[in-house]
Amino acid sequence: MDDGATRERILDAARQVLADRGTAGARTQEIADTAGVNKALIHYYFRTKEALAEAVFQRELAALLQPVLRTLGSPLPLEEKVRTVVGLYLDKLSAFPQLPGYVLAEIHFHPERLDDFFAAAVGSLPEVAMAPVFEALRRQIDQASASGEIRPISPPQFMVNLISLCVFSFAARPLLTRVTGGETGFDALISERRDTLADFFLMGLRT
Repeated sequence: MDDGATRERILDAARQVLADRGTAGARTQEIADTAGVNKALIHYYFRTKEALAEAVFQRELAALLQPVLRTLGSPLPLEEKVRTVVGLYLDKLSAFPQLPGYVLAEIHFHPERLDDFFAAAVGSLPEVAMAPVFEALRRQIDQASASGEIRPISPPQFMVNLISLCVFSFAARPLLTRVTGGETGFDALISERRDTLADFFLMGLRT
């Protein structure tokens, strides 16, 4: 038995069940059936459903957040940061459209998981971990606004506006799927946003 592969298969199955039903509504037996393993094996790897839910949350948030924060805190030019973040979000959320709703629900009902994530990922609280990211953005924004390229904007507003534009379509996926004519229409909408969202955001910054 490949322990690593089995663990990942359980996490993949749990991700789907937890996203569909939430931590409270998910059943270990359903996760086991989805993963194609027996329930005892889930207890062997994770001991409790709560520990499994925590592992899923940590893995999914890391896959979504870490590359975005690395990009925003990097020395890349501001425009390149925007285009990279849009690509990262749309790629990840296209593969797992339920992720925004799942992450927001978990943070709402289990706010301590966010602190646990940052402690595990970078060894500090969220506000401490975000400080160098905001500082990197602030330097670039100040320089670009001083030269008249863009209007002044605070780093938190910059990041929230950008992420909101990336996430909303997936958070509203059930509605947008209906109004765009089904899955094909929704996929076409996301494909178009890949080409237009970064330009739309950047245009809003320019003077």
